Amino acid sequence: MPRFQVEDMTCKHCKASISKAIQEVDAQASITIDLAAHSVTINSTQSDAALEAAIREAGFTPVLLTA
Repeated sequence: MPRFQVEDMTCKHCKASISKAIQEVDAQASITIDLAAHSVTINSTQSDAALEAAIREAGFTPVLLTA
């Protein structure tokens, strides 16, 4: 499961935007978002690169921490 650090994710609106972007890439993805830690963990069949691209396209700057 990839985990991304997303420092520019600061509110519930950000959380919703990221979740929506990931769901558009993989509707079956399981997403855990920790706003306080600025982390997004995703259980998905999509590649880490595809998930990272989805978060970037939503306007955020993800950094892959673990794959």
